[in-house]
Amino acid sequence: MGAGDKFRNKAEEVGGKVKEGYGEATGDEEKRAEGRGEQTRGKAKQAGEKVKDAAKHAKDAITGD
Repeated sequence: MGAGDKFRNKAEEVGGKVKEGYGEATGDEEKRAEGRGEQTRGKAKQAGEKVKDAAKHAKDAITGD
């Protein structure tokens, strides 16, 4: 898993937080919902990458790489 993917996933989460805040400040429920969705997607992608990293580390430990 590349650092670029990790960065993009975190950026999606942060962008969602900003969008949610904007929606809250302006009373725009649609923007708030979009922001929450982006945060959830970013977090889910980060969790998936952590699972991939853990699996790779486990494989490396077993094979001695």
